[in-house]
Amino acid sequence: MTGPAGASKRLTLILGGARSGKSAYAQQLAQERGQAVVYVATAQPGDEEMAARIAAHRQARPAHWQTLEISLGVGEALRGSSDDADVILLDCLTLLASNVILALPEPTTTEAAEMALAQEVDSLLAAYAAGTAGWIVVSNEVGLGLVPPNLLGRAYRDALGRANQRLAQTADEVLFMISGLPLRLKG
Repeated sequence: MTGPAGASKRLTLILGGARSGKSAYAQQLAQERGQAVVYVATAQPGDEEMAARIAAHRQARPAHWQTLEISLGVGEALRGSSDDADVILLDCLTLLASNVILALPEPTTTEAAEMALAQEVDSLLAAYAAGTAGWIVVSNEVGLGLVPPNLLGRAYRDALGRANQRLAQTADEVLFMISGLPLRLKG
C-alpha cells in the first residue's frame, strides 16, 4: 500500500530508554518520509517542568507539521481524520499508557492496566489499517530497569511491555535507540 506521496505505507516502532534520542530520530524519519506530517503529542503538562519539555518539543518540530494534542483515545481521534497525511508520528506510547492507566479506578490491577492499554493499542492499529499514512510510534523500553516497588508501577511496566511487544509484532520496522544511535531489530 502506498501513502499520498507514493511512499510505501509502513508501521515503524522506535523503542529506547529515556534520553536515548527516540523523538529526534522519529522526527528525522518523518521528515524523510513525507511533507504532510501529523504529529500526535500525548503528554499532559501536569507541572512546570513537563510544560517546559512540551514547549521544547514544539519548538523542535517543523512549523508546517500539523500537531494534535491527544491524551486518550488516540486511535479513535485519528480514524479518518488523517487521510491527507504522508506520516503520522505518535510521540509517545509511553505517556499514552500512563494516561490510560492513571484514568483507571484505584487500586489498579495489572490485568486492568493491560486490558485498558490493549484496547487503546487495538484502536491505534485499527486507525493505522484504515488510513493511507505510514506511522511512526515512539515508546520507552521499560523492561531493562528495576522492578517497580509498588503495584501501580509494576502494572504500568507490564502493560506497556506487552503493548510494545504487540506493536513490535505488527510493525514492519522496529528500531532500538541507544545513545542517539538506531539499532535495527526488525525490517
